[in-house]
Order: sequence, then structure tokens, then C-alpha cells
Amino acid sequence: MKIISCKSFDEERALYGEQDITVRNCKFDGPADGESAFKECGNVTAEDCFFNLRYPFWHDKKLKISGSEMTELCRAALWYSDNIEITNTKLHGIKALRECSDVKMKNCDIISPEFGWSVKNISMESCTAESEYFMMRSENLNFHDVQFKGKYSFQYIENSVFENCVFDTKDAFWHAKNVVVRNSTVKGEYLAWYCENVTFENCKIIGTQPLCYCKGLKLINCEMIDTDLCFEKSEVEATITTPVLSIKNPLSGHIYLPCAEEIIIDDENSRGEIITMKKCCCA
Repeated sequence: MKIISCKSFDEERALYGEQDITVRNCKFDGPADGESAFKECGNVTAEDCFFNLRYPFWHDKKLKISGSEMTELCRAALWYSDNIEITNTKLHGIKALRECSDVKMKNCDIISPEFGWSVKNISMESCTAESEYFMMRSENLNFHDVQFKGKYSFQYIENSVFENCVFDTKDAFWHAKNVVVRNSTVKGEYLAWYCENVTFENCKIIGTQPLCYCKGLKLINCEMIDTDLCFEKSEVEATITTPVLSIKNPLSGHIYLPCAEEIIIDDENSRGEIITMKKCCCA
């Protein structure tokens, strides 16, 4: 294993093609403004490093990154790479993760628009993230204790599980397929439209017009706060523990809840059954 410590690199492709290398306390920054420091590398460990240049990790295999910082200028940091572990690291450049596979992240701070597109097999634990179009078209996500803020998250994702998370996000889970969200809070407008086989279990759902045009939608013991015009044109089986402001034209299935301030059925094709436990308690 080759070890490099306490050096600075700013040239183009500074460590191109290196294999079996550990880099410690190094800086990738400087006037030469070179790109692609670790392109086409394998078995790379980067510890306590500072990345201020573009495209450092492209077409790499077997990466371990820990205790490091990727600045706003470190754009498109990881693309077309696989077998990646990232811990205790800041990823603050746009498009930080794309077209990668087999990724593990823990205790990371992400501020990165368009993060995580077309990624396969990613686990994320105890991380915070701010982004737009977060994780779009990705598959096999397993998130635990993740806090996210931003717009248009988790669109077109498939085969994923989220547990003990907090998401403050608009237009989340659109067109998602085969997804389970447990013990989490999801706040935002227009949640999960056009999704298929998505389940929310023991969740708190907050915001206007959630869960419309869905197929195979399930809610199990969920709270719904400030939610109106819910379930329009959706196939849904739901058990809700709180009152709902309004429900509109569920396509099919059953919705059990304490009460709804308004139930709107003005479409002859809407055959979902709404079962309230008592007269409206919302007004």
C-alpha cells in the first residue's frame, strides 16, 4: 500500500490510475486548477483530506473516504464509481454522486443540488442533506436516521426502505415504486403522486394534497396533519389515526380515520370507501 501524507496537489489528473493508495491530510487545491485527481483508480483510501477542485473520483473502484471536506468548488465529485464508503465527510459540491453503485455513507453532511442520480445500492445512516432532485432515478436505497431538506426528492426511485427519517420536501416520491417508509416524518406539498406500491407505516405526513394518482398505496397507523384533498384518484388502503381536512375522489380501497372535515365525491369512477369513527371533529 502506497501512502502519501501532508501534500498538496493542483495539477490535472494528479494521481491518475493509482492503485492501492492511502492519502492522508492532503489538499487538492491550488493555482493550476487541475481536474480529475483520482480518475481510473482502485483501492483508494482518503483520510482527512481537503478537496477544492472538480471531478476528483471518476471511474474508480473501491474507495474509502473519511474525515474529509469537499467544497462548493468540488463539483461532480463521485461519478461512475463503485464499492464506496464515505464517513464523517462534508460533500458540498453540486452533483456530488452520480451513476455509482454499492455506496455506504455514515455521519455525512451533504449540501449538493442534484445529488445521487441513478445510483444503485446505497445505504445512508445518520446523515443530513440539502438538495434539489435528491436521489432521482436511484434504486435499492436503505436510509436510517437521515434528515433531508429540499425540493423534488426521491423521484422515480425503486425498491427502497426509509426508517426513522425526517424529510422536509416538496414533490417527494413522485413515480416511486416498491418503497417502504417507517417511523418517519414527511413534510411538504404534493407527496408521492403517481407512485406505485408505496407503504407508509407509523409515519407523520404533513402538507397539502398528498398521495394522489397512486397505485397500491398503503398507510398503516399514520398521522396526517394539515392535509387536504388527499388520495385523489388513488388505489389506497389506509388506517389514519388523526382527523383529515379533506379527502377527494379516492379511486378504490378503504380509508379508516377518526373523521374528515370534508369528503368530496364528484367523480362517478371514485369508489373508495371512507370509514369515519365519528362525526367531524375538525371544524
